[in-house]
Amino acid sequence: MCTNIVYEWLKTLQLPQYAESFVDNGYDDLEVCKQIGEPDLDAIGVAVPHHRRRIHEAVRRLKEADERAAGLYFTLEPPP
Repeated sequence: MCTNIVYEWLKTLQLPQYAESFVDNGYDDLEVCKQIGEPDLDAIGVAVPHHRRRIHEAVRRLKEADERAAGLYFTLEPPP
């Protein structure tokens, strides 16, 4: 198992045991992980209720971080 962002994310959640299954099911980056729902956790094999809650909470935080960042943008224009 190579180290990737999903592995690191799951490691911070203290759930690295699911990393291989996440990647095997196509959840190989955090953008894709933001779409995880109940059926996805079933497919991945996350059956422990508190693990599921922990992942759902982390997905919610990822989405909130996106919403906060959505208001920020940069324009690359030469100075007047």
